[in-house]
Amino acid sequence: MRLRHRFIGASAALGFLATVASANASSHREAPAISFDPAADNTDLWAWVPPDLSMLFLVAAYNPLEEPSGGPNFNKFSDDVLYQIHIARGDQSLEDAVTYDIRFTTSPIMRVDVTDKTAAPGGGKEFFSQLSGQTQTYSIVKREAGMAPVTIASGVPVAPSNIGPRTNVVAYKIAANGYDAFSQTFVKDMGAEGQVFAGPRDDGFYVDLARIFDLANFAGSITTPVTSAVDGVAGFNCHAIAMAIPTSKLTGTGKAPTAGPSDAQTLGVWASASRRKVSILRHDGTIDSDGPWVQVSRLGLPLINEAVIGLQDKDKYNRTTPATDVTNFGGYFLNPIIVRDYEVVAQTTVPDSLKFNRTDILDVINLKDIPTTGAHNFGLSVTGDVLRVDLGVASSFPNGRVVGHGANPNQDQADVTDIELSLLLTGKTSGISDGVNSNDKPFLTQIPFLASPWEGATQGHGKPAP
Repeated sequence: MRLRHRFIGASAALGFLATVASANASSHREAPAISFDPAADNTDLWAWVPPDLSMLFLVAAYNPLEEPSGGPNFNKFSDDVLYQIHIARGDQSLEDAVTYDIRFTTSPIMRVDVTDKTAAPGGGKEFFSQLSGQTQTYSIVKREAGMAPVTIASGVPVAPSNIGPRTNVVAYKIAANGYDAFSQTFVKDMGAEGQVFAGPRDDGFYVDLARIFDLANFAGSITTPVTSAVDGVAGFNCHAIAMAIPTSKLTGTGKAPTAGPSDAQTLGVWASASRRKVSILRHDGTIDSDGPWVQVSRLGLPLINEAVIGLQDKDKYNRTTPATDVTNFGGYFLNPIIVRDYEVVAQTTVPDSLKFNRTDILDVINLKDIPTTGAHNFGLSVTGDVLRVDLGVASSFPNGRVVGHGANPNQDQADVTDIELSLLLTGKTSGISDGVNSNDKPFLTQIPFLASPWEGATQGHGKPAP
């Protein structure tokens, strides 16, 4: 039964709850354990189909709040992490129908005698890592239910960090201002399986972090959005894996999707990161890893672990899968704790209809009335933290999540923060704004979709010396 919620009259109270929820709409350092392991930390997931329904576009981002000038060892993907894109299909199960395993390999650094006066730059003696000649590549294995695994990409180079104009000229052999075009050359074809890109990008999420985490220290209300909001993610990078996959490869029939909403051709998309169960640090500094993979992070919707799951269970949530969400976390889904936290901090009372039995949230997650009334009918057994994407309908959040394509080049097609706030506070999917409404860079209209990463030499977060 769809709940109809009354508007809360206390505007300051709504302002508080709205800003708390917006802090958690993306997945940056959202759980205690993963905050110590940024290379494995999912930050965002986008997945969508365009109006012609021909492709599924995917962007999975990791490693939150990368400082552009953070050298000499700039951020990168971890060779010890198994990065995965999971795709469930239909209304019978949340188990993977298709899985993409992405593994990274960093080339070894050749040791060079530092006393050799004739040795040219290169090898391992340099202070500047970009002169070492070290590179990172990756492979992708596609696993489809009932079929043998297939390697669809191998030895693909990762785009390097955007360090600065001198690095561009000396190390990358491109023009001083040529990084943007250079990074596009790392988009690689996978034949019939589509295209892929991996490397650093601008973090495409926008939100005021500083005041939010001071117990939502804001002024403003539902009717008067915050005007002094600051994008706390501005100027930071992340590492992203972007894919463009023909939808015919995901329908299960080998054919293009049929236009129109359908449970059978709706995907449930989520991303994860895993590490080996056993790691041994040797005296020589090497690490031996063995045993099965253990999941340490995951992300589907830009909402659940952050705003719905309590602190006591956030690490458990990262270790489990969407198929077990109702069993493990059903109480959190129906009774969002963020609303009750609001009561403590704002010292006011919220109607029970906003705190308990929030079946309306499940309806939105499962696209019940999206894009039309009664469009989908997913049961509790297939409810979990997945980003639903109906391959027969051009995507619009929460049916998929699109990078860019908004009213302006630096805006998303749908402001997921605003939609989520509206859902939590009123049971509707529009009507509330959090005050941060655009990204700090224009998005791209082609893969990898996220803007080029900020440059370390000139665009870091340092301040001029006094």
